[in-house]
Amino acid sequence: MAIGSQPRWTVQSADTQVGLDVGLRNYMLRVYNYMGSALALTGIVAYLFAGYLETNRALLHSPVMFIIMLAPLGLVMLLSFGINKLSAAAAQGVFWLYAGLMGLSMSTIFLAYTGASIARVFFITAGTFAAMSLYGYTTRRDLSQMGSFMVMGLIGIVIASLVNMFIGSSALQFAICVIGVIVFVGLTAWDTQAIKEMYWEGDGAEIAGKKAVMGALRLYLDFVNLFMMLIQLLGVRRD
Repeated sequence: MAIGSQPRWTVQSADTQVGLDVGLRNYMLRVYNYMGSALALTGIVAYLFAGYLETNRALLHSPVMFIIMLAPLGLVMLLSFGINKLSAAAAQGVFWLYAGLMGLSMSTIFLAYTGASIARVFFITAGTFAAMSLYGYTTRRDLSQMGSFMVMGLIGIVIASLVNMFIGSSALQFAICVIGVIVFVGLTAWDTQAIKEMYWEGDGAEIAGKKAVMGALRLYLDFVNLFMMLIQLLGVRRD
């Protein structure tokens, strides 16, 4: 599949290079297919559960919703820290479960914003994500320094969001969303490059399957968070 520990810049035959290019393309397609399928699952679950919440508003203020909001966090931590102990099939299973639970937690978006604005923001997110992911895949520039800067920005966003939970400042929330868009746009490019780099490490089919799942998770989180920031900036709330 890959070249193991051999440096990427080592001179190789044309046949070997073609094989690597095909392998890399198939690997990235696998990552994008996982990510796209997870987004579709999240959207379907969110839409269906929103319809249920529409007729069962009491559930919105019950402890069940609190559990639903926290459950995805537990699963993403399981994937991030326990991936080495999971088989590739188990990692996929946890990933699909995570996408479904994210759909439950994101269902309130359909209650807060109009369907037209949700669709518009989704396509804006998709276009932005595609452009930045393509840049991350094709650029020869090392994006690791930018990625480190974006990670620091992400930490700042998390801290500011926690603070704003107590002070409820609309101005701070607007600033968080604007900075969040910049951060997740940058992370999309960096994560794509990092996922591409993981391919060259090799390690066999089982490890490659886990890497594809983790790569899909990283891009999925970039997309979802970028969407969440944009919907707060551009979404039209229901009357």
